[in-house]
Amino acid sequence: MAVELQYGVSTWLWKSPFTTDSISLFPKIKAMGYDVVEIPVEDPDLIDGTIVKKALEDNGLTPTVCGVFGPTKDFTSDDVSLHKNCFRYIEKSFELCALLDADFLAGPMYSAVGKARMVSEEQRKIEWELAVSNLFKVCEMANDFGQSIALEPLNRFESDLVNTAEDVMHLVSDINHKNAKVILDGFHMTIEEKNIREAINLVGNKLIHVQVSENHRGIPGTGLTPWSDFKFGLEDINYIGAMVIESFTPEIKELAGAVCIWKNLANSQDEFASEGLQFLKKTFNS
Repeated sequence: MAVELQYGVSTWLWKSPFTTDSISLFPKIKAMGYDVVEIPVEDPDLIDGTIVKKALEDNGLTPTVCGVFGPTKDFTSDDVSLHKNCFRYIEKSFELCALLDADFLAGPMYSAVGKARMVSEEQRKIEWELAVSNLFKVCEMANDFGQSIALEPLNRFESDLVNTAEDVMHLVSDINHKNAKVILDGFHMTIEEKNIREAINLVGNKLIHVQVSENHRGIPGTGLTPWSDFKFGLEDINYIGAMVIESFTPEIKELAGAVCIWKNLANSQDEFASEGLQFLKKTFNS
């Protein structure tokens, strides 16, 4: 039986950072056939949530929101000021989620993206416990906003803390809070998982969001991703939610450099979004 999916696309495919003016993308995204638009929040102060909400309603789009966690927002740091900065950022992001009627904030909020080092088991334990205790506080904060958090495993080049479905379920178990959930991203999974179907089954009903691109960050269907395993895994757990294409434009040099995209992955970003959606609908609706 086909899974019931809403298909979405991240505005990162065209622009960074997301600002109030980025709502100019919404009519195009809707016209392509998308149900969902993913809003990456690099700086909450650049986004007027009231204007964005009206634009979403005008274009018949549902929002999902993902957080961005660079070196100034690191719950595993020994610098407590970075924890405080992260809490402030997450609180503002929850406020936006609540205003937009989004149910969760997604992302790798356990640590700073790009923090990938060889450290001792003792240091790893210290950082893990910092992540657990801080994320429990985030889950309590989420409660006040009627939100959940969706924790995202990253590949080994972007994180040394949480890389696999097994890792993220260990983290969710240690946090031990009803608002701690999971997002899985097919790009990272093709690097880190032994079997995508088994990984999805391991997460089970904790999975509330899915992101996809190809193993090379390109258009879904043009690479090595085992899409049938992805489909069967989602069917196994009766996943009902969004599947969002997340990739990035090489035109924004800072963003492209951060995710190591050195060349165009399609003839145009519009082609990327349109062909990717057609492939996903053909694959997952059958």
